[in-house]
Amino acid sequence: MKKQVSVAYLVSGLLFTTCLIVANIVEQKLIQIGTIEATAGLLIFPISYIVNDIIAEVWGYRKARLIIWYGFLMNFLAIAVFRLSIIVPGSENFTHQDAFSLILGNTTRITIASFIAFLIGSFLNAYVMSRMKILQKGRNFSLRAVLSTLVGEGADSLVFFSIAFYAVIPNDDLLILMLTQTAMKTGYEILVLPLTNRIVKWVKKKENEDVYDDDISYNPFKIKEI
Repeated sequence: MKKQVSVAYLVSGLLFTTCLIVANIVEQKLIQIGTIEATAGLLIFPISYIVNDIIAEVWGYRKARLIIWYGFLMNFLAIAVFRLSIIVPGSENFTHQDAFSLILGNTTRITIASFIAFLIGSFLNAYVMSRMKILQKGRNFSLRAVLSTLVGEGADSLVFFSIAFYAVIPNDDLLILMLTQTAMKTGYEILVLPLTNRIVKWVKKKENEDVYDDDISYNPFKIKEI
């Protein structure tokens, strides 16, 4: 009998990947929220961590690992196409090359920072979710959702800003950026927790899935182990 792909899992993976690609495009814009300056990626990037929480909670670390790597590859593909589109000569009717390059042409340093930060943050998020679920015997999803996001987003911000902006932005400002981004993204998670809780309960019931990661390898490179 052939294995069927869960629609809920498929939709979760698509949403996760979409959030990553869109976040990388809008990340270049700085926005003002009250007295706090942040990147526009704040508007969508936290959703990827919420989806990561849902996947790890319902289907377990193995399936989260698979989605993280596929998300990484699709993001890599998108950036490769962006770069190629910038390099290919435009027609005489295309008069917005500079604007096109500015929006889609992240520097190599920022691109590398984004890739590394995403992998470290996403895997830490999934790992904390998985381990806490076992330790808590499946109780108190809200606590592990918040703590896993705090760890994952904290690591993501630390790695991204350190690689992308070290020696470009003063160290004091860099530290403030890391802390505010982490705090705001975690706050985002807390605000939508009631909705996340409902989605998790609904998916578990519909999918008849509630995986506990006993005796698995947390090696992020064991992609074939699904």
